[in-house]
Amino acid sequence: MTSFDPRRVRIDTPLLTREIHGRPITYLDSASSTLPPRAVIEAMDRYYTGHHANVHRGVYQTANEATEIYEGARAEVGRFIGAPDPENEVVFTKNTTEAFNLLARSWGAANLRAGDVVLVTEMEHHANIVPWFQLREERGIEVRFVPLGDDFRLDLKDLDRLFEGVKLFSFTAISNVLGTRNPVAALVRAAHDHGALAAVDAAQAVGHQRTDVRAWDADFVCFSAHKMLGPTGLGVFWTRAAILASMPPFLGGGGMIADVRTDGFVPASGPTRFEAGTPPIAEAAGLRAAVRYLTGLGLDAVAEYEHALTVTALDLLAESVDGRVRVIGPREATERTGVFSLDVEGVHPHDVAQVLDEYGVCVRPGHHCAKPLMRRYGLAATARASLGPYTLRGDLDVLVEALQATVKLFG
Repeated sequence: MTSFDPRRVRIDTPLLTREIHGRPITYLDSASSTLPPRAVIEAMDRYYTGHHANVHRGVYQTANEATEIYEGARAEVGRFIGAPDPENEVVFTKNTTEAFNLLARSWGAANLRAGDVVLVTEMEHHANIVPWFQLREERGIEVRFVPLGDDFRLDLKDLDRLFEGVKLFSFTAISNVLGTRNPVAALVRAAHDHGALAAVDAAQAVGHQRTDVRAWDADFVCFSAHKMLGPTGLGVFWTRAAILASMPPFLGGGGMIADVRTDGFVPASGPTRFEAGTPPIAEAAGLRAAVRYLTGLGLDAVAEYEHALTVTALDLLAESVDGRVRVIGPREATERTGVFSLDVEGVHPHDVAQVLDEYGVCVRPGHHCAKPLMRRYGLAATARASLGPYTLRGDLDVLVEALQATVKLFG
C-alpha cells in the first residue's frame, strides 16, 4: 500500500501555490526540472541550521553528523537504484552532464584509443555527445550514431554493423524531447553481446519509474537530483565497485587523496576519489529526502498515474486544437512517457511559450540540448510540455485552453 495521490503531492509542493499573471501556476516543465516537495526543502534547511560542517574531516559532533548525512545519502541513493554495493558505487557530481564528463574523462581516457568506437544515438542530450566529441579530438576515437526512424524510435535494424569496433554504447533511457521510452535491458544486452560496455542516461527515468541498475545490467548510469524532486547542483554517477576502482580520478585536490608527497599523490579509494573539494552536502541531504519521498509515493504507482495522464494528454492534443498542434514523438502511450514536444503550425515555439505564460502555463521552448534530433526531424525548436507526479487532468485542460488561444491569436 502506498500513499500516492497527486493532490497530496501538490499540497506538499510549495511552488504550486503561486499565481502567474493572476492565474494559478500550471507547471508543465518537469522534464527540465521537477518541483521539490517541502520535505526536501526542510531537509536542506535542517542541515544548514543544525548540522552544517564539512565532511570527512572534522571530529567534532556536527562534523560527524554532516558526514553521516552525506554518506547516508550516498547509500540511500544506491539502494534506491538497486546498486549491488550501495555505499561504494555512487559518486556525487554536479549534474548528469558532469557525470558523463566523468565517464568520458576518466573511464574513456583510460580505456579508449584511436580507432575505438563510442556508439550513441541521434536522440541523445548534448551531455552524452559533446564529451565524446572532445575525446575524439584528443584521442582519435570514432563517435557513431544509432539513427532515429520516422516513428520517433531508434532504428535498430542495422545494429550488428553499428556495433563493429564499439567499446561503449551510451544511450538515454527516455528521450527528453520525444518522450520515447527505449528498451534499456535489451540495448544493454546487445552491447554486452558485442563485447561493449553500456552507459545509460537515466535523467528522465529515475523520478518517474522504478529504476534497477541490476535488472538493466548496465555498466554506468547517470542522472540528476533535480529531475527527481530533489535540488539543483547535484548529480549521480553509478558504476559497479570493480569498475570504479579501475578508474583514475577526474578532478584533483582536497578530499580525493589518500596521500600527497613532493613526488606525487595517491588517490583515495571508492567514490570519494572523484569528489575533490567540499561536496554539495546540503544538496545530498535534499536528495536523500527526495528518495524517501518518492519511495513513499511508490514509483510503480507514479508510473501508472503518469501513463494514464499521458493517454489523456495525447487524446486532448489530437482532438482539441483543430489539427494545428503536432506532437513530435510516438503516438502510442505505451511507447513513451509524459514529455510532449509541440509544433504549433505557423507559430514559433518561443511565441507559443510566451502566450502560454499569460495563462500561467510553464513550458520550455527551444532545442532542448538535442540538436542532432532536431535536425533529424527538420525542426529548429519545439515548445515542450512535461508531466510530474503533481500534474492533474485540470493542468492539461489549461494547456489546451492556452494552445487554442495561441492558434487563434496567430490565425
